[in-house]
Amino acid sequence: MTDPVAPKTTRRTALLGGLAAAAAACTKTEQTPMSTAKLPAVYLPHGGGPWPFVDTFGPKEAWQGLLDYTKGLAEVPRERPAAILVISAHWEEAVPTVMTAARPPMLYDYYGFPKAAYDLQWPAPGDPALAQRVRDLLGAAGFETAADETRGFDHGTFVPLKVAYPHADIPTVQLSLVAGLDPETHLAMGRALAPLREQGVFIVGSGMSFHNMHAFRRGDGQALSQPFDNWLAETAPLPAAERESRLAAWDKAPGARAAHPREEHLLPLMVVAGAAGADPGTVPYRDRLMGAQVSAIHFG
Repeated sequence: MTDPVAPKTTRRTALLGGLAAAAAACTKTEQTPMSTAKLPAVYLPHGGGPWPFVDTFGPKEAWQGLLDYTKGLAEVPRERPAAILVISAHWEEAVPTVMTAARPPMLYDYYGFPKAAYDLQWPAPGDPALAQRVRDLLGAAGFETAADETRGFDHGTFVPLKVAYPHADIPTVQLSLVAGLDPETHLAMGRALAPLREQGVFIVGSGMSFHNMHAFRRGDGQALSQPFDNWLAETAPLPAAERESRLAAWDKAPGARAAHPREEHLLPLMVVAGAAGADPGTVPYRDRLMGAQVSAIHFG
């Protein structure tokens, strides 16, 4: 939402050591399923900056619906996840890149907030074995990938997950978007990652279904957001082939570019929808936020 982001510094540190151990761990994961249930894949609105933790976003009651939805996120998987994989709108790289730190730091990728916003902590462990499994699956699908040992949790990850999982006790890995923001590329990434859902991994796409900053400031977000949000609600439950065809051509939808002048906050949905397989989508959260209509979409 009012989501000022400092200029991105693209950092890619190739993981040169330890791959053998990670690969062995991944092989063990494949042989011993971590869950008896296929976990859902979720596209959620992460709000603006550190919104739940600072008093700079207007009346709290205007955000209560999103707060309640985000708190309930931990109850969406039928079983406690063994790990969480987050595709955040706030990370783009030339190739799909995973963070591989065992103890990821925090990345405060916003500016202009009170000091408390820069003292927030969400010390969830990383999962190098899961990161390697992600690379293996994407590589088998023909993707070149990379790893980043130093990247921390950006606010697309730590803000909603700090609300949903305040104890920060589930291993979490971030996966980047791919520069160029091609929707078919991200749908294909999701299809490649779908097996993780049967291995105890909760796949979360963190973005916003409406992300027009000028509209938020002007106050005309409702009129601009509704046509595209309605289109998303119609698209989510469609059979997979039709759903993916529509999402691949999302910019032809009613109000598409008014909702997303730049589509980085929509692209996490493509990864999640690709991972959905035959599961139909539902819209469990739909609300007016800062004058615009926003939604969450769940599969499975």
